[in-house]
Amino acid sequence: MCGRFVQVVDIAFFVSRFGVKNPGEITVQSSYNVSPGDMAYVITDDKPDQLQAFQFGLTPGWAQKPMYLINARSEGDFNPQNDPGYQGPMGIASKPSFRTSIRSKRCLVITSGYIEGPEKERLNKPFFLSRKDEATFAFAGIWDTWVNHTTGEVVNSFSIITTVANSVTQEIGHHRSPVILDQKDEKDWLDDTLPLESVLGLLKPYSGDHFKAVPISIRIKDPKNKGKELILPIDPDSSSTYDVTVKRDLRLEGMGSYKRKDKPESPPAQGTLF
Repeated sequence: MCGRFVQVVDIAFFVSRFGVKNPGEITVQSSYNVSPGDMAYVITDDKPDQLQAFQFGLTPGWAQKPMYLINARSEGDFNPQNDPGYQGPMGIASKPSFRTSIRSKRCLVITSGYIEGPEKERLNKPFFLSRKDEATFAFAGIWDTWVNHTTGEVVNSFSIITTVANSVTQEIGHHRSPVILDQKDEKDWLDDTLPLESVLGLLKPYSGDHFKAVPISIRIKDPKNKGKELILPIDPDSSSTYDVTVKRDLRLEGMGSYKRKDKPESPPAQGTLF
């Protein structure tokens, strides 16, 4: 399971890289440990030229209370064994929580990398996964708007879509991958006229050849910790951190689901990534 990612906020770069307008005011600060309930910048299909701050952890519009669905399985209820060679139907299109959003409420989740651990140890043996060739990229996300009918509060939230693991994820012992979009596919992902079949065709694991993974401190487990030092590499043989052997240059992907227990404090401002 994974529910943490890195978002280094650089508005000028976001404007250039994603073709959005400068919002003028920065409402989200950099975080090296974006956790369920935190705010992060996304780009949605209904406003593709704008940066918007949404909450990490989707609550569908029909829900009676907040749900914090951080991940949406592309296979839905199919592929329960997480077979990396799965070629079957994409069940996300029929899941009640996601079937509307996958058709008409898609978003780009801007990221500089994410945190993953083995399926068994999880964040007791965390790795920071990032691209070798691009400092900032995008997850395929879905979003929705939920209204608290008691207080009137309006909550815009998002979920990151996951798919099967690739060989590199398997090597670090994790069974899922976030769907990472090629830059050339980002515009299509935000296109509401794209046929559903073509949308579902984008839900595939990203090659690990462009990624690297480094072991990091278990301090990442605490969602209150947000600083840059969290993703600095550690000695994998240090008994003070955890006992893990990195067999070779590790590279990509993960993500599962998460049930939020409490809401972390807002992340403090940070600098740029390395």
